Amino acid sequence: MARRRAEAGAARPPVDRRDDAGPFDIIGDIHGCFDELVSLLKTLGYEVDPLPPGEGLGAARHPDGRRVIFVGDLTDRGPRNVDVLRLAMGMVASGTALAVCGNHDDKLRRYLAGNPVVLNQGLDLTAAELERTSQTFRDAALRLIEGMADYLWLDGGELMVVHAGLREEMFGTTSGEVRRFALYGDVTGEVDENGMPVRGDWARDYRGEATIVYGHTPMTRVRSVNRAICIDTGCVFGNALSAITWPETRVVSVPAAERYRVARRPLEVPDTAEILPAETA
Repeated sequence: MARRRAEAGAARPPVDRRDDAGPFDIIGDIHGCFDELVSLLKTLGYEVDPLPPGEGLGAARHPDGRRVIFVGDLTDRGPRNVDVLRLAMGMVASGTALAVCGNHDDKLRRYLAGNPVVLNQGLDLTAAELERTSQTFRDAALRLIEGMADYLWLDGGELMVVHAGLREEMFGTTSGEVRRFALYGDVTGEVDENGMPVRGDWARDYRGEATIVYGHTPMTRVRSVNRAICIDTGCVFGNALSAITWPETRVVSVPAAERYRVARRPLEVPDTAEILPAETA
């Protein structure tokens, strides 16, 4: 399909939004699980409109003015990737959602921009869905991803939302190193016996005052250690889709309708003392 190339050196959106206090509902890695996303939004109290026909964008709003923050990895592996994009695009455009960029989003950006990428890790499914959409829609999806921040520093510096993680000394800064850490976490460059990147547990060393909410590392339950909270609970792997509210830090989860993808390595199991209890739908 014809694709336009992203402008080289395009400026990333501002990461410092400390003047924005929310309230927010921060949603973990969706990976194309549209039905679970709608269920989670409704459980959180959002009014979600049915998707319009064709390529129309979705809409959702909270009666109390709360906003969603997507923690990245909107697509890949799941069954309804384009529909997740349609809802996220509509919510971001209307101001009812913000989004940070995940590693899967960044790879999709490169694909949509016409750069060579390997269609693996579920991108093949997203690409197949996108092939059935118009160039206008694909361009709009590319603009969504280009508008995602590397991370968002919020609420007077009390809240940091990022896809994979961030060291305290990186707060408020932008660089290639910061972006890599934000999207991929503390990777060593090695791979494990399953062919997956070996990741250091940066949260164990975090000692900052701000609460960091992140995803990227699928867990069986929401984990909190040293004010670093992982809300990726592996929905696409058959577990659950989770959100945490801010400033209340209330965890809300909905179960996956089915296991859409077999995980290449088991979901991590937090220590009992690190588990944040969740309300479930």
